[in-house]
Amino acid sequence: MRTLIIDNHDSYTYNLYQLIAESYGTEPVVLTNDDPGWAEVDLRRFDALVISPGPGRPQVERDVGTTFDVIRDSGLPVLGVCLGHQALGWLSGADVVPAPAPIHGQVEEIHHCGHDLFRDLPQRFHAVRYHSLCVATPAPGDLEITAWTADSVVMGLRHRTMPWWGVQFHPESISTEHGPTLLRTFRELALEAGSPAAALPVPCGPRWSLEVEQVYGAADTEAVFAELFGDREHAFWLDSSRVEQGLARFSFLGDAGGPHGEVLTCRPGANSVLVHDSGGHESAVFTSIFDMLDERVRARAMPSDPALPFDLNGGYVGYFGYELKRDCGAASPHVSPFPDAVWMSAARFVAVDHLTGSTWAAALTDGEPDSRAAARAWVAHAAGVCRRVGERPPPEPGPSSDSGPGPDSCSCFGPGPRPGPGPGFDAEPWLVRPRERYLADIEECLRLLRAGESYEICLTDTAEIPFDGSAHDLYLRQRRLNPAPYAAYLRLGEMEVLCSSPERFLKVDREHVAESKPIKGTAPRAPEPLRDSSLRHELATSAKTRAENLMIVDLLRNDLGRISAIGTVEVPRFMAVESYATVHQLVSTVRGRLQDGISAVQAARACFPGGSMTGAPKLRTMEIIDRLEGRARGVYSGAIGFFGLDGTADLNIVIRTAVACDGTLTVGAGGAIVLGSDPVEEYAEMLLKAQAPLRGLPASTVCRRPGCSYTSPGKSATGPDGAGGTGPQGVAGPQNAEATGPATATRAATTSGEGAVSGGVCPVVTPGRA
Repeated sequence: MRTLIIDNHDSYTYNLYQLIAESYGTEPVVLTNDDPGWAEVDLRRFDALVISPGPGRPQVERDVGTTFDVIRDSGLPVLGVCLGHQALGWLSGADVVPAPAPIHGQVEEIHHCGHDLFRDLPQRFHAVRYHSLCVATPAPGDLEITAWTADSVVMGLRHRTMPWWGVQFHPESISTEHGPTLLRTFRELALEAGSPAAALPVPCGPRWSLEVEQVYGAADTEAVFAELFGDREHAFWLDSSRVEQGLARFSFLGDAGGPHGEVLTCRPGANSVLVHDSGGHESAVFTSIFDMLDERVRARAMPSDPALPFDLNGGYVGYFGYELKRDCGAASPHVSPFPDAVWMSAARFVAVDHLTGSTWAAALTDGEPDSRAAARAWVAHAAGVCRRVGERPPPEPGPSSDSGPGPDSCSCFGPGPRPGPGPGFDAEPWLVRPRERYLADIEECLRLLRAGESYEICLTDTAEIPFDGSAHDLYLRQRRLNPAPYAAYLRLGEMEVLCSSPERFLKVDREHVAESKPIKGTAPRAPEPLRDSSLRHELATSAKTRAENLMIVDLLRNDLGRISAIGTVEVPRFMAVESYATVHQLVSTVRGRLQDGISAVQAARACFPGGSMTGAPKLRTMEIIDRLEGRARGVYSGAIGFFGLDGTADLNIVIRTAVACDGTLTVGAGGAIVLGSDPVEEYAEMLLKAQAPLRGLPASTVCRRPGCSYTSPGKSATGPDGAGGTGPQGVAGPQNAEATGPATATRAATTSGEGAVSGGVCPVVTPGRA
């Protein structure tokens, strides 16, 4: 077999040369990776290509020279050794990272798959390792890991569609067992693949990359969003409006525009996804949104840039609604009035580091000239906007979770005074299930708990408030009044999501470690420091509250245990009190290292919905919730965040959130019911939580359209023809509206046959709805 060796200026290349010549009976041809004679080489003369070991890393052009071009242009079967192995991984979209420990000249056992390149080798044969870097896991979908060490460092790989094989160890070493056998097996595989395979489609490697420009200073995110994305139909703002080291420090602002933009929408109750691309085309794909996201992220996969401190490197930003539990092994009998999920490609965005005071403009490119030019132009424009809106010095880290009431820790707001809290908006008149019904549901929960049907039931209610103001303006006020580490503003066509969540659902970092931060236990803040400290202490020591938190921690340990490597699930922070603008909360942290092959999307699916919004045991308790609540939760209780193209993710739990759509604000709130729960106290806690996302709601924006029966909470209302409604506080008001399907579940506003308006809600009927 005629073999071409690319020499990466390594001291062992000619050991490979000798081994190949002896094994194949024909001397190979050797050329260095920077040989000026490459242009004259007729690659059709060869049957296989071997890439030697060498110093450096595959990401550095001078370390690999013409290697990638030869692989692409030749179409030859390839065996990569050490650096050559890493080059094949990099070319296939894998990351190459520092190994757990540098290994130079050591003999170790090699475990393998038992087939393909290793089909004639015994398990646990000994081989010599000389390397400081390794191919990272999980590998992209095009790669199969074929060999590994006892501590799971990748020692072998193969491409699933191309005749490419790689080994991290050195088969040519004097101390490696079965080196000649491995080389003979490669010869057989190469000949089976055929002579020069130039006609085969060759992947062009990690085409996807980011064009990035750094701007020094933490840009004013409110101004950046207004200037760059204020007029966009689909835009996102993942907003760390409360900044604390180790908790949240980055904000991401972007839209679904640009040549690589798209929006994925999962229709309510449907097993299909609508895809809207940047060219204005729409198509329906019958699949799960989880499967589609996983495929999309894998298709555009690219490694993290070590120079960037944030994880989002392109990918998707959006939300999963609670009813997607149907794709996670649970029943979902109710249909949401909102899409079950919407995800926007984060093909161009601005990242702001509030902790260190830096800003980046970034845009995704597929490497084609037009794409690269468009990305560079947008990045230059966005960076200019970030500079123009002004720089601020890095904010001071917020107070620790052990601090007293003090000032809010957030310091990522623009110039001008912070708004005062003002009077809270009373959500009680607009509850779908009134006080009496909610208290009865709590009693039913307690009965079921005593009967052993559940350990903890997270019961919720919904408020639906007529609203004709600006949802974006409301969010700006809300983020100042109630800053939160996992806040978000999503503009999704006619629908807007205003989220002030303090709770992390799931984070997956670059090391493939998954983390969840469940919140169970809430107490109000008090203006007097002594009283506030007392409330904080009561929360931390309450047996009932600690039981709530413990059960959810154990639930999440179970969820993460399904997808984490053995022995890696831990609870580094257990029942710590964190203080926010309006409440104290009891928070724990659960972590686990994901198993090889488990992606961030798969991890989110395995843990969804978050246990802090269901109770335990999860499946049985969700059935109880569906029966008692009698309607879909929608966006509330779901998750908002991102999936990065580097395999990372960061998602919140959707609480403290209002959804603005069709002239209505929809707010969900609730709490965990355990055996020690007092129904009246649980109802009061639910109202406290419902008030949080409405603190910035000006009374003038509650709808007063001509003919609208609403006057103000607590006053009676009559229909336009005088037919009697009982007003917002009456039993016949909006509290009695129930979800009955995708058409009637949209709003609490209903009209009787006589034209009476129920509960004082504005009688605006959305076109196409009853």
